Amino acid sequence: MANREKELAKVISQEQLSEGIFSIWLETKASKEAKPGQFISMYTNDGSKLLPRPISICEIDKEQGRLRMVYRVTGEHTGTKQFSELKSGDAIPIIGPLGNGFPLEKAVGKNAFLMGGGIGVPPILELAKQLNCEQKQVIVGYRDAQTFLREEFEKQAKVYVATEDGSVGTKGNVMDAIREEELKADIIYACGPTPMLRAIKTYAEENGIECYISLEERMACGIGACLACVCKSKEKDHHSNVNNKRICKDGPVFLSTEVEL
Repeated sequence: MANREKELAKVISQEQLSEGIFSIWLETKASKEAKPGQFISMYTNDGSKLLPRPISICEIDKEQGRLRMVYRVTGEHTGTKQFSELKSGDAIPIIGPLGNGFPLEKAVGKNAFLMGGGIGVPPILELAKQLNCEQKQVIVGYRDAQTFLREEFEKQAKVYVATEDGSVGTKGNVMDAIREEELKADIIYACGPTPMLRAIKTYAEENGIECYISLEERMACGIGACLACVCKSKEKDHHSNVNNKRICKDGPVFLSTEVEL
């Protein structure tokens, strides 16, 4: 259930994982309800930036009441740059958890692909920790040898890496890794840039594989207000009567056959 109330979360720790990629642990009530695939909206303390930034949840620690977010700094004068300057003990306004998360129960007794690309890699980590299935295969794609979170994935499942420059694992993308390693699955969970998700959706539908994709990277406000994150859907929206879904409100996770990319 999405929580719409803003709260002040406390920064526990922050570290830089690789160039432009930061990991922050927050103490927050949102940890109680959070599920893999959900996100939180983080606000800056800068009054000129009114819209929050939706950041996907990387890890959930219910016992300690904490969430881990791993995010990319997108520029010098951005909200994410301001987040990267937060220190232990600082407070940050957030809303969450938001969105619907991955349907974990669908994987019981199945062989699952957990696929992440770029900044779509972090939300796959908590999914790998919680997913109860017959066999888990994590396939993650990066630009280069800065394969952040890879060692943490290796504690959870067999990991296959693809890099655009070929410096680690398969040269190319996650689909190239699947072909090169001749991997097979009954169900797919994926998060990443739209071209990657489009390729996975096509592969899943051609092979009759149930597939859930997270479209997080295309959100703006995170609460369904700005309508910047609509995607084309097969079915008509009940409210507007058009073939659209709001990624932040109806998603960010969709059955691949429900949406057009």
